Amino acid sequence: MTPSARTLLDLAGAPGHPSALDRSVLVLIDAQRDYLDGALPLVGIEPALEEAAKLLALARRDGVPVVHIVHHSKPGAALFDPTGPGSQILPAVAPVEGEAIIAKGLPNAFAGTGLDRHLKQIGRPELILAGFMTHMCISATARAALDLGYRNTVVAKATATRDLPDGAGGVLPAAELHRANLIALADRFSIVVPDHRAWA
Repeated sequence: MTPSARTLLDLAGAPGHPSALDRSVLVLIDAQRDYLDGALPLVGIEPALEEAAKLLALARRDGVPVVHIVHHSKPGAALFDPTGPGSQILPAVAPVEGEAIIAKGLPNAFAGTGLDRHLKQIGRPELILAGFMTHMCISATARAALDLGYRNTVVAKATATRDLPDGAGGVLPAAELHRANLIALADRFSIVVPDHRAWA
């Protein structure tokens, strides 16, 4: 790493440890069927879902409050139709009694929802974020969380994305897009950890 390759968090002397479990809420974003075997399957969704399930088990074991975010489009939409199977939360991370479910209509899970109000009621100042997609709803929510005063941690292996057109006739592979977005978040917006073992 060159001397100039430092994050803004490093330059500010900000703490680099992941969000403490006893100060955090786990926010699982859009772990829905359309991303697994529906209209928009993601690259690497299976291992990411497996990691998200481990993270969820850790949270439940340690008494970390859990919020499940689901994306709902308009009824009859091609993606995330709230009346169809594609919007269903995947069984591997299905909510249990007492875990909140909050529907959103935009990438940022705070936009037009009661998420901020719900988190304020819980009274924990830090978030642990996992889910889908890395470049879209994870990124948008992490950035908004900073604006709202939350310190947040993104779990890299518990999120995934898809290939995108690069605007020049080619394709940007999902792995590169995923990595670049995590690097960008780690510059200022989030602590990024590999997996649930960051809390071992």
